[in-house]
Amino acid sequence: MALVKKPVTGMKDILPEEMQIRDYVTGVIKETYRSFGFTPIETPCMENIANLSNKQGGENEKLIFKVLKRGEKLNLDTAETEADLVDFGMRYDLTVPLSRFYSNNANSLPSPFKALQIGSVWRADRPQRGRYRQFTQCDIDILGEPSNLAEIELILATTTTLGKLGFKNFEIRINERKILKAMAAYSGFNEEDFDTVFIILDKMDKIGLDGVAEELEKSGFAKENIEKYLALFKGVEEADNGVSYLSDTLGEFLDAEVTENFKEIIEAVEATKGDFFKLVFDPTLVRGMSYYTGTIFEIAMPEFGGSCGGGGRYDKMIGKFTGQDVPACGFSIGFERIIMLLMESGFKVPQAEKTAYLIEKGYPNDKLCEVMTKAQKERSNGKQILVTRMNKNKKFQKEKLTAEGYTEFVEFYK
Repeated sequence: MALVKKPVTGMKDILPEEMQIRDYVTGVIKETYRSFGFTPIETPCMENIANLSNKQGGENEKLIFKVLKRGEKLNLDTAETEADLVDFGMRYDLTVPLSRFYSNNANSLPSPFKALQIGSVWRADRPQRGRYRQFTQCDIDILGEPSNLAEIELILATTTTLGKLGFKNFEIRINERKILKAMAAYSGFNEEDFDTVFIILDKMDKIGLDGVAEELEKSGFAKENIEKYLALFKGVEEADNGVSYLSDTLGEFLDAEVTENFKEIIEAVEATKGDFFKLVFDPTLVRGMSYYTGTIFEIAMPEFGGSCGGGGRYDKMIGKFTGQDVPACGFSIGFERIIMLLMESGFKVPQAEKTAYLIEKGYPNDKLCEVMTKAQKERSNGKQILVTRMNKNKKFQKEKLTAEGYTEFVEFYK
């Protein structure tokens, strides 16, 4: 049987043109995040299946690539449950691995700890534009910082990075899980129904206010509760300050400290940000992960028509490992979607002059050594030098090299 030359569905080969952009973007990300004090770390691609299936990852837990036990531990004949077959899983994000990493290494880490992770993750998802089964995530997280300084730093670091990559006119949508819950409680929904309500609310941008009302009614919720709930969103839209409106309207359902903290984040970012993005309070923002406990945010880009990253506060996750909660907050850039948008816009990596040394076949070896020495000297001075044999069709060869960014050609004949 012939071997299959195409990559498996949902994964892709990365050609040199794209790889050059990916390397450049990675460099900008690392340089910018380091300037904010973030430290690179790395975690394994696999995690214990119990860590990945702890009901913290929302819908992503349905998309885990599960890894069979190996050797004598794998016995297909006697297996009765999935636990008899599976013990590991491919990580579906970088947050669960980071929480385990911190739990295991906290004594060797500073507090607060500002972590930077860039790595592949895997989800058994339906492939589509900008979405793959294997893709790169890029996360920054601050662990051990209980104050809103974490949110402010994460938003500013992320938006600074996007600005350096040339993105403008995007939005950082921001909300608070405690505000979400207070709105639902005020409207008369029971706490055990909050997740159902929020799943429907999360569709607001696709089905609108009337669509949300219809789905809530189909789910069996009382009409008066639905009307009271949706009136809050209309009120926010009409108010000069949506956060203040909710603080006044929700009363005892919403702790005043929550809204004050939330306002401080917005005010601090607004005071220091540039004019290339907007910070927008969005009470319909939910974020699918159930591990979020406080502030949540998302990047909305008009060029993409959807989210290009997001994150939030998850103060309870590390406690699942250690029994003691640790404040934690993170922001993830949609690395693959950023790359896709740059490529579609014809983005070219800024680079110094590239010179090609074309050496004729049969060129004397003693002279070749001189050429190689010259090339090494030029490289040590920061120049990019390609040394290659001269083709018979020199014109076509130069055209190909020009397309790769080479602007100068030096020819060596025997």
